[in-house]
Amino acid sequence: MTVLLNWFQDNASKLLLLLIVLVIAIVSTKILSRLMRKALDRSQIPSASIFINIMRVLIWVIAVTVVMQPVFGINPSTLITALGVGGIALSLGLKDTIANIVGGFSLMLGKVIQPGDLISVAGSTGTVTDITWRQTIVRERNGNSMVIPNSVLNTAALERLTPANESLAAVPFTARAGYGHDEITNAILHAIQPAIREYADPQREPVVKFTGFSPYGIEGEVWVFARRGVFISTVKDATTRALVSCDYLEQRAAGEAVSEAAVE
Repeated sequence: MTVLLNWFQDNASKLLLLLIVLVIAIVSTKILSRLMRKALDRSQIPSASIFINIMRVLIWVIAVTVVMQPVFGINPSTLITALGVGGIALSLGLKDTIANIVGGFSLMLGKVIQPGDLISVAGSTGTVTDITWRQTIVRERNGNSMVIPNSVLNTAALERLTPANESLAAVPFTARAGYGHDEITNAILHAIQPAIREYADPQREPVVKFTGFSPYGIEGEVWVFARRGVFISTVKDATTRALVSCDYLEQRAAGEAVSEAAVE
């Protein structure tokens, strides 16, 4: 106990300096994080975690540099030289991390994507919620979150979507020949509107599109725009169920197509 007390007395000034620098670093990180987030929200620069994370790293690097000589007796220049020598080996081991950091800056500064954008990548569609120093987080409509490395996004084919395209549920149909386009359109809309009322976006009306002809009749699609938070599959299911009762549509086309596929 005596030895411990003597050690604390001998190193009290060092411990006090370490504590003061530690408190200043923590407080500065919190204050600057809030200020940077507000500043990014007001500016044209996309607000994302990558900038705030870089700022935090810089603050802690400065804090460590300040206390190295007086507290630990280590010359910062000596450590920097040692890190420079080992930097090559370290960069080889962290090449994926470095690629992700560079990719994140390329995405943000190039304004390729930013939080709030609707994107489609690698067959998945969702909203960008955040871009960190290593990865981009994309939340799908079903609530799942995709964590995509920035280096992948920087090299993969990426499609930015409008809200209408992201919420679009397209249901194909075959209409019997002999009826007019207006008759078919009105019949389809009359059949599906009660069924999709609680799932469809009230600001976007469903659309009936005619796409061509087949031996069974006129080919087309019903476009329904899903309400925010509703699965695309739910809208398709409700629309398909409603179309079954429509007398203008040909049911044999789908049935025989399934039978032919089963035979093959």
